[in-house]
Amino acid sequence: MENKWEYDYTGTNPNGYNQIPAPYAPILPNNEPAMGGGAEQQPPHKKNNHTAKRIASGALALALVAGVSFGGGYAGFHFADKTSSARVVYQSVSSGTATNTNTSNASSLVNVVNAITPSVVEITTEQMVTTSFWGGQQVVSGAGSGVIYTADGYIITNAHVIDGAQQITVTLNDGTSYSAKVIGSDSQSDVAVVKIDATGLTPAVLGDSDSVSIGETAIAVGNPSSLGITTTDGIISALNRNVTIEGNTMTLLQTSAAISPGNSGGGLFNENGQLIGIVNAKNASENAEGLGFAIPINTAKAVAQDLIENGYVTGRPALGISVVSITDVQTALQYGVSNLGAYVADVTAGGGAANAGMKVGDRIVSVGTKTIQSATDVTNALKDYSAGDTVQVQVDRNGELITLNVVLGERSQA
Repeated sequence: MENKWEYDYTGTNPNGYNQIPAPYAPILPNNEPAMGGGAEQQPPHKKNNHTAKRIASGALALALVAGVSFGGGYAGFHFADKTSSARVVYQSVSSGTATNTNTSNASSLVNVVNAITPSVVEITTEQMVTTSFWGGQQVVSGAGSGVIYTADGYIITNAHVIDGAQQITVTLNDGTSYSAKVIGSDSQSDVAVVKIDATGLTPAVLGDSDSVSIGETAIAVGNPSSLGITTTDGIISALNRNVTIEGNTMTLLQTSAAISPGNSGGGLFNENGQLIGIVNAKNASENAEGLGFAIPINTAKAVAQDLIENGYVTGRPALGISVVSITDVQTALQYGVSNLGAYVADVTAGGGAANAGMKVGDRIVSVGTKTIQSATDVTNALKDYSAGDTVQVQVDRNGELITLNVVLGERSQA
């Protein structure tokens, strides 16, 4: 049976509130939903002179349409204040510490829960989405969770929770609500940081996810189904699970603690009240229970620090191109190509791909040792490299297979 993973996010759309109805779902270069690559057809015939232009202009138009619906979250990312020199202070414990300084009796689950719930918040979002071909729009709401990272208002959540939101509201455990701004969002790790204008908050005490063992108690705290802060418990079922969601492969902790839509962005704690993960996914199959997943806190912390300090995750490699996936005959006809796959829609001047000779209209065949069928495949292939590395990229240009040596730049956005 094929595994069916999904982000555990609550929205008015049962398939995820930030999805536009299928007939109008745009293809976004370098940020696409998972798509089947499809069987490759015969090698393309020589294209006419307009093919590359059609790929570039078509991708641009679709990206701009997407910007109407998804721009809010990214605008917050781009315009968030990154000039502040305030020192980010979070609570952590050294490896092997047996007790949480916030709890009077770590052996008591009641005391642990009472200590950790003030560190978890409800997050509600609002987004304007297009509902018809004629441009009709409506506001849809979503609900997720977050974990207080610092006492002065930095909060860790999932990138998919706040993706595209024009308005974000954070509600504390005591019922106080604040408007939040996006500091940074990273779709690859599914980690985001938002900020509220508040002080004296109760930050979570960070544990060490590298020291977690299978069988340990796991406590999930979040906002399932918009019910408010809720606690469930179980155990750590597995470590280093490679889970692919919407084409993005992540290495996650697996837990048997009950995870429901809305838990996304909430905390996974150990029996000492230490935060060991950020909940982000569950198995969507009706035949599977007790399969919840969380981003290890060591991963989430590193990403969050980068987002706060730099606005993006440093060191991530970039080819310096935009890619569009062509996965069906209708789309191939639209772009004037005869083969399915991942096509270069734009080449950044002065970037690694441009310097190596890559051109708009090239179909990417492989990156390193990985075969490419979609834009998502390109993103996943680059996870094996760092900025500054040289990677061999094979492209099909008018039926000719060309090998390019591309020096990877640094990606400065999620």
